[in-house]
Amino acid sequence: MGNLFNAILFEPFLNGLVFIYQYVGDLGLSIIILTVIIKLLLYVPSRSSIRSQKALQKTQPKLKEIQEKYKNNKEELGRQLMKFYKENKVNPFSSCLPLLIQLPILIGLYRAFYAVAQIDPTTHILVADQLQHLYEPLRNIFTQRAVDPSFLSLFDLSQNKNYLFAIMAGAAQFWQGKMLMVKQPPRVPGAKDESVAAGVNKQMMYFMPILTVFFGMQFPAGLTLYWLVSTLFTIVQQYLVFRKDTIKETVSSHEPH
Repeated sequence: MGNLFNAILFEPFLNGLVFIYQYVGDLGLSIIILTVIIKLLLYVPSRSSIRSQKALQKTQPKLKEIQEKYKNNKEELGRQLMKFYKENKVNPFSSCLPLLIQLPILIGLYRAFYAVAQIDPTTHILVADQLQHLYEPLRNIFTQRAVDPSFLSLFDLSQNKNYLFAIMAGAAQFWQGKMLMVKQPPRVPGAKDESVAAGVNKQMMYFMPILTVFFGMQFPAGLTLYWLVSTLFTIVQQYLVFRKDTIKETVSSHEPH
C-alpha cells in the first residue's frame, strides 16, 4: 500500500517540486508554484465544498426551528430533517466529501515538502533516502547539484519555528473561516441559541487558526509556506465563488416570474 501511495502521489509531487526548482532556483518560489498548480487541479471539488459550506450556513436558522419544534420526538425530527435537506437540495455531508478526496493529495504534498527539506547540512545535497524517490533524469542531476533550502535568500525553509509564516498562516486560516460566517442569516426569533453545527463552526473558526500556528512552528518552514499559500488561494476562490453566486441570485431575483 505504501509503495502504491508513493508511486501515485508522493513521488510525482516530489519530482514535480524538484523539476520546478531546477529551473526556478528558489525553493520557496517552487513550493508556491506547485501549490498553485495543485489548487487549480482541485478547483472544481474545492468549489463544491465551499458552496456546500455556505448553503449549510444559510440553513442554520431553519434547522434550529425544526430542532426546537420536534426536540421531543426524535423519530419525527429525523424525518423532518431529511425532508428539509431534500427540499432545499442540501447534503449535510457534501462539504466533507471533497475534503476526504483531497486528503491523500494533501498527505502526498506534505511528504514531498518534508522530503525536499531533508538535505545534507554540509553539501546541501538531498539525502540518499530522498534521492531514491527521484526519477532517473532528476536523480542524476541532484546527486551532484545542491539544493538551497531558502526562500528569497531570507528564510531557511528546512528549519522549524518560523514564527512569521506560522502567524501569517494562522491569520489566513481565521480569515478563511470568517468569510464563511460573515453573511449568515439572522437567527430565528425565540431560538435559545445557534444550532450545534453553527456552534461547532464558530469554535473551529478560532480553534483551527490556533492549531495552524502551533503546527506551523513545529514543522519545517517550507510546509508552513505551503499551508499559507494554499489558504490564501482558498480565500481568493471563496471570494470568487461567493461573488459569482451573489450576482446569480441578484439577476434571478430581478427576473419576471
